[in-house]
Amino acid sequence: MSQPTERTPAVESDITVGHVLRSPALLTRECLAGIITALALIPEVISFSVIAGVDPKVSLVASVVLCLTLSILGGRPAMVTAAAGSVALVIGPMVHAHGVEYILPAVIMGGLIQIIFGFAGLSRMMRYIPRSVMIGFVNALGILIFFAQVPHVWGQSTLVCGLFAVTLAIVVLLPKVLKSVPSPLVAIVVVTAVALLLGYRVPNVGDEGPMTAGLPGFTTLLVPINLQTLQIIWPTALSIAFVGLMESLLTAKLVDDITDTPSGKRRESWALGVGNILAGFYGGIAGCAMIGQTIVNVELGRARTRVSTLAAGIVLLLLVTGLSQIMAQIPMVVLAGIMMVVAVKTVNWHSLQPATLKRMPWSETFVMLLTVAVTVWTGNLAIGVLVGVILAMMLFARRIAHVIHAERQLSDDGKQVSYIVRGPLFFGSSNDLFEHFNYGHDPKTVTIDLTHAQIWDASSVAALDAIEYRYQRHGAIVTFVGLDNRSSDFHERLTGNLG
Repeated sequence: MSQPTERTPAVESDITVGHVLRSPALLTRECLAGIITALALIPEVISFSVIAGVDPKVSLVASVVLCLTLSILGGRPAMVTAAAGSVALVIGPMVHAHGVEYILPAVIMGGLIQIIFGFAGLSRMMRYIPRSVMIGFVNALGILIFFAQVPHVWGQSTLVCGLFAVTLAIVVLLPKVLKSVPSPLVAIVVVTAVALLLGYRVPNVGDEGPMTAGLPGFTTLLVPINLQTLQIIWPTALSIAFVGLMESLLTAKLVDDITDTPSGKRRESWALGVGNILAGFYGGIAGCAMIGQTIVNVELGRARTRVSTLAAGIVLLLLVTGLSQIMAQIPMVVLAGIMMVVAVKTVNWHSLQPATLKRMPWSETFVMLLTVAVTVWTGNLAIGVLVGVILAMMLFARRIAHVIHAERQLSDDGKQVSYIVRGPLFFGSSNDLFEHFNYGHDPKTVTIDLTHAQIWDASSVAALDAIEYRYQRHGAIVTFVGLDNRSSDFHERLTGNLG
């Protein structure tokens, strides 16, 4: 009697590593996605090494370490982590000012901060990033990815433009007739073969940096661990930690939405710290999630498990060591064409449609556009997101500050007055509350009903104290009623003690 075999899940979001290892079709799909992802990483990682001021080989080896480590330890399956441009941007100024020897201690310190962040559960703070900022983050990323590829196509020879057209045709049209093999991989093989067989000389990966075979040894500390070193590295270490965390957690949320599966943000945070420390000792540069390559892996390659990123790390390792000369022959135009398609797929076009913009509140549209503008202007996704979050918070505080209402009810005999307050009381609305009372004309008995309000901070208690003091100056007695238990305890603890 034959043993029952495990069937492939009907829903792709249910695919696990176990399903992949038992299904040749799924295993092939995951491995092919990893191969494309590894090839897509190469030009970007090399260009980022120039920004950081380090040898391209260093960034590639660090990417291998990060990709393999996060494939095993990370909290978001199928998300690609490698040496990233945003991290290179914050490392570069320190390297140019003090030298490459300070990279290792800065990366170690940044990794430790990320580990602490993860174990402390601070990744929950990502829930405070509004949807408008997330959309701005995605749209800005698509713009940055697209224009980073333009120099490899614009102003090049007619031959390069022809190979670019072939790349786009294969990547866009092939999936309509053949879905078993990823179209980007076919494009890379076909365009590289055409260039080599016909003897065409076009800019290739080897032109971006030296592609020497072999692996570097372990990186050793070349600077003393003292107060002077700490003063040099701590601003960069903080930037490495929080820029990396922000990009990785935002990318994880994006993949969650694409695959309809949850991820462990806490695990991803501390795993990123571990990966960066290992990369520091064996490579010397930190990294974070690569959203462009993640989209390649998840969207174009249809990967869903850790097998794909593990395959990407292994393939990248093979390319960096034994196959470096073959890797060097890949035309840059084919990789640029693939990344341009990724960029177009990354942009949330629905958010830019006139019908959507017409329905959306102007404040959310403004936050989204400002996030895009700041990100594109600075070239730093973390700065764009931070500005967007701050603006969204300010606009939210401004809106909610005006939702406080105080309804005045005068008794029939005119000897008592009641105010029914509605809305949340916090620092933004408390000052507005002060203006809702008729201090000089109200009778001597005043009741303020807070059944439909809640006290959230000390500013609200101070505002209520000020209202009571103002009435006392006019000889009136104020009674507060209707507070829930939490607000009542909070009020009793602080009232009269705020100066």
